[in-house]
Amino acid sequence: MSHSRFESIGAYLPSNIVSTDDLIARLKEAPAFDLEKITGIRERRVHDTRPESYEDSLTLAMKAAEDCLSRSRYGAAELDVIISTSITRSKDATRMYMEPSFASFIGKRLGATKAITFDVSNACAGMLTGTYILDRMIRSGAVRNGLVVSGEAITPIAETAVEEISEKYDLQFASLSVGDSGCAVVLDEAVDDADKIHYIELLTAAEHSHLCLGMPSDKTPGVALYTDNRKMHNEARFMLWPDAQRSFLEQRDSTFGDEAFDYIIHHQFGAAAVPYANAIAAREFGTPMPPDLNVIHKYGNTSTTSHFIVLHDQLGEQNIAAGSKVLMVPAASGVVAGFLSTTISSLKV
Repeated sequence: MSHSRFESIGAYLPSNIVSTDDLIARLKEAPAFDLEKITGIRERRVHDTRPESYEDSLTLAMKAAEDCLSRSRYGAAELDVIISTSITRSKDATRMYMEPSFASFIGKRLGATKAITFDVSNACAGMLTGTYILDRMIRSGAVRNGLVVSGEAITPIAETAVEEISEKYDLQFASLSVGDSGCAVVLDEAVDDADKIHYIELLTAAEHSHLCLGMPSDKTPGVALYTDNRKMHNEARFMLWPDAQRSFLEQRDSTFGDEAFDYIIHHQFGAAAVPYANAIAAREFGTPMPPDLNVIHKYGNTSTTSHFIVLHDQLGEQNIAAGSKVLMVPAASGVVAGFLSTTISSLKV
């Protein structure tokens, strides 16, 4: 069976920057902790909300897809599949769409006349889930290539949190960590080991599903996210990834050390939580973790796009040498865990 690879990558980040200090200053009650210190987030990007230039989820996705295709060998008309993975599906400013699919809107605007189009919803693991599906489609020979794309205008949950938080600890504090973005990747069949997705596996542990819930607010007309960080960021939840990857590697007669990863990219959910997760993994795998790539300080938690925003940024900064082996580790409501292993050589920004 063949393997897939990341053929090209694109991103779009709104120009509007909002600092953590700016958000905290708007709260009725300051938190009992230093939000910037705990999360590591100094600022985040926020979509343009002016009526004449409103950036909704579709706008962000389209700009990312166009950027991705600008450095791909494939034109839009050559794409076999488009998978949209956004949590937020705002189009025509604030209107939310479930049907028709966002992927169909994107495909039509791009001119991808032959592409199969469908949406996937899996919380912050969205783009990795789209990658998982497309990887399997390419490996099976069902398709030759495809685009995975997400546009996240998700900061309205931060606006709800600012309006509603009135206690020193509130389940909406995690909403203050999010940032808006668009990101897209093209996958096709790997032609050598220099560019290859070695494997990607995902799992859901539903016993933790109640710890992070997005829904309409129970106080105002806004949309809200309620996250119990005290229970989310504990050892039982963090053990999901090392347990799963260790079992997977044992079946391949390999170990984490044997994999020789050069870098690891976690979901961008907190500067304090990620080192804790790495410490648990180092203990369980019996080997130090590779260097952690992150951009949380300047973009915040961009939800579905987070791993690929990190990858795009670090490729642009030339911090990932050709031939590097990268491990991506998701963490999403559901609760979703897993791992993606890839070697990257020709991917450029």
